[in-house]
Amino acid sequence: MKNNGVMMQYFEWYLKKEPHLWKQIPNHLEELSKNGISALWLPPAYKGSSGNDDVGYGIYDLYDLGEFDQKGSVGTKYGTKQEYLDLIQACHESNMDIYTDIVLNHKMGADEIEQVPATVVKGNARNEEIEKTVVDAWTKFTFPGRKGKYSSFVWNWHHFDGIDYDNKTQQKAIYRLYGKNWDAQVSNENENYDYLMGADLDFENEEVRNELVTWGLWYQSIVHMDGVRLDACKHIQFTFFKQWLQELRKANKELFAVGEYWSYNIDELLHYLDVNENQLSLFDVVLHGHLHDASCSNGNYDLRNLLKGTLVEQRPMQAVTFVDNHDTQPSQALSSWVLDWFKPQAYSVILLRKDGYPCVFYGDYYGIEHDGIGSVHCLETLLTIRKQHNYGEQHDYFDDFNIVGWTREGDDVHDGFACIFTDSTKGTKQMYVGKKYANATFTDVLQNHCEDVVIDENGNGVFTCEDGSISVYTKRQ
Repeated sequence: MKNNGVMMQYFEWYLKKEPHLWKQIPNHLEELSKNGISALWLPPAYKGSSGNDDVGYGIYDLYDLGEFDQKGSVGTKYGTKQEYLDLIQACHESNMDIYTDIVLNHKMGADEIEQVPATVVKGNARNEEIEKTVVDAWTKFTFPGRKGKYSSFVWNWHHFDGIDYDNKTQQKAIYRLYGKNWDAQVSNENENYDYLMGADLDFENEEVRNELVTWGLWYQSIVHMDGVRLDACKHIQFTFFKQWLQELRKANKELFAVGEYWSYNIDELLHYLDVNENQLSLFDVVLHGHLHDASCSNGNYDLRNLLKGTLVEQRPMQAVTFVDNHDTQPSQALSSWVLDWFKPQAYSVILLRKDGYPCVFYGDYYGIEHDGIGSVHCLETLLTIRKQHNYGEQHDYFDDFNIVGWTREGDDVHDGFACIFTDSTKGTKQMYVGKKYANATFTDVLQNHCEDVVIDENGNGVFTCEDGSISVYTKRQ
């Protein structure tokens, strides 16, 4: 993670297959770097169960990076293996870090059916049994298109603890497989949230754990990624990724890791970090929830509480802050879209503060054509402000129900700034920017408020923001 860096999630759910994403990205690296983006989180690069239609989370073959004719295509939705490797080389030549998406919770699209005794359990109470049965389970993965290249490992039902479909009866339910228990160290939602989808990996199976480490080391040797985004952490035995990362970091001690643990309960996030001895970061889902609530409150959200109980407040070194992502965009399973009018305020919170590692969403940077959503109009300006001014001591003014702000004093090389925003009507706030700015003139670089501010001899200024708006003031040159 680079100093004052910004990661960018470089995909959204509805990206088109053509032209291939892997071939598009190199054309944008210069612009992204200029705007302060220092790392790209790329979508899953391996073959999904629906071939080149798969967004990347319906994992079929981890060893197929768009190289083999499987599931109806050679390439993935994003391109071929060679295009992927060429992209990564181009990123590294441009001093851009690459974070790869690691999806290990489940597999889908098995090659063969196995007949397995199983127990049907309740969907919202996974420890409560309904009935015993025998299912025709899609649980055998032989990868005939790959023919054993890179790995001869064959997955069968012993490597999974649950499925959600009986091919014999064509019934959907949650089936716990014979002799299996749900992994104990997972989220206690639904009594036990081990099972999420597809054929659920049994992380208590030693063969499974060893194969995933073997694959991770192979993948790292091929891709040379700088970091990883870990999918579905709340559904995977909590200690697994600590051990998995330790193995990969023997080859790359600097490997960055951020986990997706989707919970609005800060205690759950802190517990997960503690169990893993802070060897990874987590996305600050709590902060996302606050930003979404504020955007939907019609001015009735108490902005004094915007940062309270968030991961960035309580564990800033492990917090990856974000506004939205592919799961929260409209019509997705976790849809909780921060409304567009509040997006500039939300991005100021993650980009223009000293704590947290911000993640910018592709759909906010470029827009989402599928839903007719445009880009956040001042996002590039906020990124530039971060790059040029987000330094020095910070002073917070989260002291009003509807209008909050903060300043950063800057350092010997960079001038600081003052940020003020509201979710309601316009107003002012006196804030301290530093005595070194006495008699200097500050202007709103977002151009939302036209009147300049003159700093007094004590380093204070009276800053204004308009109705439902944000202003960021920097020293006029």
